[in-house]
Amino acid sequence: MKKWGLILLFFVAAIVISTDVAAQCSICTKTASQLGEKPAAALNSAIIYLMAAPFAIIGFIGWRWWKSQKEVEE
Repeated sequence: MKKWGLILLFFVAAIVISTDVAAQCSICTKTASQLGEKPAAALNSAIIYLMAAPFAIIGFIGWRWWKSQKEVEE
């Protein structure tokens, strides 16, 4: 279980640290550049934050599937 805790900690740290990641399409980048530096950074952070929910859901479904397949094999 410690292995999964370390993996989860790594992904949470990667999301928190990745504030400099450009998560915008070309249209959003152009709009954000017109807004200014702080609103553009906030928009970028919001895009990354909203991206976390679908990945968490897909990860949970994958984990449940993996766990059920592991129980079937035993």
